[in-house]
Amino acid sequence: MAVKMMPISGKQGVNKKMDNRKTRPALKKGYTHVYYGTGKGKTTAAIGLAVRAAGYGLKVYIAQFIKGLQYSELKCLKKLDENITVRQYGRGCFIRKEPAEADIKAAKKGLEEVREILLSGSYDVVILDEITVAVYFGLLTVEEIIGLINSKPENIELVLTGRKADRKILDAADLVTEMREVRHYFNLGVQARKGIEK
Repeated sequence: MAVKMMPISGKQGVNKKMDNRKTRPALKKGYTHVYYGTGKGKTTAAIGLAVRAAGYGLKVYIAQFIKGLQYSELKCLKKLDENITVRQYGRGCFIRKEPAEADIKAAKKGLEEVREILLSGSYDVVILDEITVAVYFGLLTVEEIIGLINSKPENIELVLTGRKADRKILDAADLVTEMREVRHYFNLGVQARKGIEK
C-alpha cells in the first residue's frame, strides 16, 4: 500500500500568501499541551482547540501521524481551510505489531515537515495528532520529540496527542491532560460510529 501524505485542507507546507502575521492576531506566549491516555477524546479535544483558535483568526496546522483514512472531522475542517491545514503522515492502516518501513518513512517525513512548519512563523497553533503513538511504535524517538518541543518558538502553541506518552514528553509539557477510560461501550461490542468515533 502506498504511503498517504495528502493535504486534507489548505496548502501543503508553508505558503507565503498565508503568512499574514501582521494582519492576524498572534499569541504572545505559546505553551505545549499533551492529551494522552486510554480514554476517548484526545483528537477531539485537539480539534476543538483548533476550531476555537481558527475562530479567533489564528492559523492552525494539524499533522496526523499514523492516520491516513478520511475521518468525519476532516470533512468539517475542509470548510475552515482558510485557517486550518491538515496533513496526514500515515498509510491508512493500523499498526498492529512491527511497523513497516513505509510507516517509519511517513513519520520521519512528517516530523521533518512539522519542524519546518513550527519554525516558519506561518502558523500559531501546531497539533501533532497521535505523535505519542508514533513514538510508542518506534516510528520516531522520544529525543526527536523533545528536540521539537525545545525548538518551539515562544509564541507558538504546540499540542501532542496519543494513547501512550513517554514520561519525558509529559515532563517537557506545560499542560498535561490524561484521558482515562472509566467505561466504554466498545467493550460491549459497539463498533465505531460515523459522526461520533469516525
